[in-house]
Amino acid sequence: MSRAERPHYEGDPTLPRVMRRPQWIAALLFALLVAGVFAWLGQWQLGHAITIQVEEGPGSEDARPIAEVTEPGGPVRDTAAGMVVTLGGELVPGDFRVVEQRSNGDRQGAWVTGHLAVDGGGHLAVAIGWAPSAEEAERALAAIEGDPALTGAALAAEGRYMPSDGATISQTGEDPTRITTMSVPQLVNLWAPFDGPAYGGYLVLHPGDPFDEAALAGAGLEAIDSVPPLPMESINWLNLFYAVEWVVFAGFAVYLWYRLARDAWEKEHELKLLIAADAATGAEA
Repeated sequence: MSRAERPHYEGDPTLPRVMRRPQWIAALLFALLVAGVFAWLGQWQLGHAITIQVEEGPGSEDARPIAEVTEPGGPVRDTAAGMVVTLGGELVPGDFRVVEQRSNGDRQGAWVTGHLAVDGGGHLAVAIGWAPSAEEAERALAAIEGDPALTGAALAAEGRYMPSDGATISQTGEDPTRITTMSVPQLVNLWAPFDGPAYGGYLVLHPGDPFDEAALAGAGLEAIDSVPPLPMESINWLNLFYAVEWVVFAGFAVYLWYRLARDAWEKEHELKLLIAADAATGAEA
């Protein structure tokens, strides 16, 4: 007999009444216990499916000379992006620029950037400080350029080396000199001509001599948030598959209890139907 032709069982006992019998309540508690164990195993397996890759060697917050991390003229590799580096050099007068639409925490504003001629060769874009608006950043830029202690002097810098942003195309009617991304090629094209290669990334300057917190505040700037890179994560697809399997097993444990309880209910009604059929056959005889 197909499922569509199965008889409709009516009367006592109803399915809920069968399920409330002590043996089936005990079976339900056991099924829930098994399902709970399976769910815990699934959670444990899922925790091992996504792992954080710990890089061997120095971390991103261990300051190293820039020559150990990258070289001028080369791309910004994963091993260099976000790393804290140290270097020496001089800020080139006249090459300071304001980069708009830069955030500091949850605030939007502008950066004052400079051109650092690095000791030993190479030229590097440096993000010096943040201002709440482009106008305030322009005033800070003028204050820095007018202070010989902040420009043209030897600088021992520490900061986070970051990859360049993509350049933007000025729309019709916009100021073509307005900079809205930290695009190193765009900044390099605005600097005065220089000899030697430029670095592919830029430096987010950490507060220090001569650009300490007091000097930045005096120019109307704040230190730029230096956010470390997120650790790399990897997914173990086999563990992820096992985690899904344990969840399926947990659901199947509860379904198996329901199926067994329903089978017992159906058998009781089928037995009643057989007894009633036998009694009707005996009465006809």
